[in-house]
Amino acid sequence: MDFNYGLFSKVKVFFHLIKFEHSIFALPFAYLGLFLAANGIPRLSVFIWVTIAMISIRTAGMCLNRLIDEPMDRLNPRTQGRSAAIDFLKRSMILTVTFLALFLFVFSSFKLNHLCFFLSPIPIFLIWLYPHLKKFTWFSHLILGIILGIAPYAGWLAVKTEWSWVPFLLTLAVTSWVSGFDMFYALQDVDFDRTHHLKSFPVQFGIQKTLKVVRILHGLTIFSLGYFGFILKMGIWYWIGWLVVLSLILKEHRLVARFGIAKINEAFFNMNAWVSVVIFIAVALQLTMH
Repeated sequence: MDFNYGLFSKVKVFFHLIKFEHSIFALPFAYLGLFLAANGIPRLSVFIWVTIAMISIRTAGMCLNRLIDEPMDRLNPRTQGRSAAIDFLKRSMILTVTFLALFLFVFSSFKLNHLCFFLSPIPIFLIWLYPHLKKFTWFSHLILGIILGIAPYAGWLAVKTEWSWVPFLLTLAVTSWVSGFDMFYALQDVDFDRTHHLKSFPVQFGIQKTLKVVRILHGLTIFSLGYFGFILKMGIWYWIGWLVVLSLILKEHRLVARFGIAKINEAFFNMNAWVSVVIFIAVALQLTMH
């Protein structure tokens, strides 16, 4: 991989390394909890600090993931470009960004409220645990699901410092959704993971069982979102969004079933990016137009 030197080039390579644009997966769900707790448009300051907190914790998580996985990424033909990017940027620079992002996350949590600040070590521990755990157990997929799944609850607690089943249903939906598509994504590396004794779900239980389990997990996602809408007596805007999400997830499964790993990237990035955006827009419209 060829790189041009210069600050702009380094920033561009760094953003590509951590897939910065995929922050879109988690941000809408954090906003979802935020809008629900505020029962409409939240205060601008809370919205800004939640945004900063989400982007900073995701940046730190991706940096840790890339640094911890680097020895294996260097061996895997699919991910060798990540190692080249780390060599170009230098590990010390990525570590510095990691600690700055963690500091910014904790500071943002403090600015939100004392409960968010008190709970801030939990996602920090989880983003450190995930890249280690996937070397030992298939449960790593569920940990990644939990990391993104707590986003709507985090958004809720940024406004209301009280526990509720309302954001829990969203946490359940996101956790099962992310765990499932991470299992899909792992299909690309089955042979490599098996050779290097990595414990992905497809390696442990086989491809066919993986496809069945992902269908169950994504079915739980659709059910949780549907039950959420039913309990909160959501109107037409929400149910239109729910139907769009259902169609997107079904299309994702059809792509993988028909084309296998050849369509994993399309299913993983294109479909999933829209899932989070659509459900957030549906709820935001419902809350602001009732």
